[in-house]
Amino acid sequence: VLLQASGGGLVQSGGSLRLSCEASGPIFTVNTMGWHRQTPGQQRELVASITNGGVPNYANSVKGRFTIFRDNSKNTVYLQMNSLKPEDTAVYYCNAGVFGPVVQYGDYWGKGTQVTVSS
Repeated sequence: VLLQASGGGLVQSGGSLRLSCEASGPIFTVNTMGWHRQTPGQQRELVASITNGGVPNYANSVKGRFTIFRDNSKNTVYLQMNSLKPEDTAVYYCNAGVFGPVVQYGDYWGKGTQVTVSS
């Protein structure tokens, strides 16, 4: 199973970006999908996650600014990031729990995508 993330970049403070992450490969069902972020010297932290049924969960630091949603028909999760702040600068990683025909259940990570917010 491969998770392919895209959408990172450089944006000014107050701007918006949308990240997307598609899961592909031998998949029966994609369970919870999420986004995490990491800055140098810091632990990776959860930004937002969403269940297969569409129930979201957000870190307090992004509530009201970020929206996570998914398209189950495309095995894709999105993160709409509005009102971005310099402290949102990080490498963002997508994550998914996947039920499949080869690996019964696996926890997969995509390669990170850099988000940089300038002040």
